[in-house]
Amino acid sequence: MNESELNALLLNLLSFPKETEYLEFKVNNYNKDEIGERLSALANGAALLGQPYGYLVFGVENETHKVVGTSFKLSKEKVGNEELEHWLAQHLNPRIDFRIYEFKHQDNNIVLFHIPAAAGQPVTFGKIGYIRVGSITRKLRDFSDKERKIWQRPSAEFEREIAMRNVSATEVVALLDTQNVFDIMLKAPYPTTQERVIEKLIAEKFIVRNNGHYDITNLGALLFAKDMTQFPSIARKAIRVVQYEGNSKIQTSREQAGKFGYASAFDRLMIFISGLLPSNELIVNAKREEVRMYPSIALRELIANALVHQDFYERGTGPIIEIFSDRIEISNPGKPMINPKRFIDEFQSRNEIFAAAMRRIGFCEEKGSGIDKVIKLVELWQLPAPDFQVKETHTKAILYAHKEFNNMTKADKIRACYQHCTLLYVNNERMTNETLRNRFGIEEQNYSIASRIIRDTLDEGLIKIEDPENKSKKYIRYLPIWA
Repeated sequence: MNESELNALLLNLLSFPKETEYLEFKVNNYNKDEIGERLSALANGAALLGQPYGYLVFGVENETHKVVGTSFKLSKEKVGNEELEHWLAQHLNPRIDFRIYEFKHQDNNIVLFHIPAAAGQPVTFGKIGYIRVGSITRKLRDFSDKERKIWQRPSAEFEREIAMRNVSATEVVALLDTQNVFDIMLKAPYPTTQERVIEKLIAEKFIVRNNGHYDITNLGALLFAKDMTQFPSIARKAIRVVQYEGNSKIQTSREQAGKFGYASAFDRLMIFISGLLPSNELIVNAKREEVRMYPSIALRELIANALVHQDFYERGTGPIIEIFSDRIEISNPGKPMINPKRFIDEFQSRNEIFAAAMRRIGFCEEKGSGIDKVIKLVELWQLPAPDFQVKETHTKAILYAHKEFNNMTKADKIRACYQHCTLLYVNNERMTNETLRNRFGIEEQNYSIASRIIRDTLDEGLIKIEDPENKSKKYIRYLPIWA
């Protein structure tokens, strides 16, 4: 990574509210054995949370996340006559390809350890595995459930793993929706021979040859299974839709579990959900038109996003869409790979092979633009800001129905202010009192209402003033806190 990329990574890590199982900040507190233990713990923690990397950063205060720089000089550190980096690598098993970067951030010296997640087995240091519990590094053997989960986590990419082995060409065609492979993905006429169908499926990595038979990959089954329950590795990954009476889970009015692979089912899923959502009838140009509660494109992006970024290794659960009278909640297994507050401007895919296939089919946006579009549409429709929540085993996106400004909570307004500020920033614009008034539909004479929302958002540490020397409140411009 170059210095610009390293600084961008550091800003992303600083945006986390506190240290995590795969992220630790230090200033100068240096000990060779401690570093080795941290490398083990952070690699194992990253594996448990489905993250590709762990990070150990020198030069940042733990409690405040203030960048203060470090006196730690990797190039000068040795163990006997051996360089520290080589010594650490020799004592780690397996020998993960960690990288150490030394760079400057605002004239402060930073040392960043970039640590690959454990894959297939825990990473040990000096024959002992470690794990972070809160902010404390503990021995992994004291947490048997965590250790077992790391051992059970395969090292291969989930999409490349095998969903079903040793099937014939006829069985492949019976199990996969090959018609849709050609209709919606390849956009080509269906071949006249079974051999040509099989050749295309192999080329797309949906199946692989196996001694005269074929193995169906998870990628092929996820996208084009005719019945996902026929494939044990993805049987619980089918999309489930639940509709409730009112705004709580007390009474279910309708529930349906998906059956087809995501590519085959996606358009039908959107039609099904649309039919469950309330709508209003409006007179437009003397014609009666029906308008749904939510912008369909925003809903489509959030659902596609949930499918693409789920943790396929999270057992016993899959994506779920829950419809209430006042909101729709879209949940996917696993915690996100970036801070939810950076969903608008950052992108990091857990399942890049699967994500590329979904983009190719046209079911999700190019990298990093889907959530931007959601926020834009929500603002256009004057809806409350979406809420992105991280739970113990899943990530949830909540899209709210229309709510009058006076009925919005303080948290609703702060969330909308931050998202509005971020959206403008990524489009090379700046938030002002005026732009926020337009976002909420506040009249100009009520500028003080917008000022109060901005002040509350500043107090939450989510935004900052672009030019602190500017004394004119009318022309103050604001940036996201991480900008």
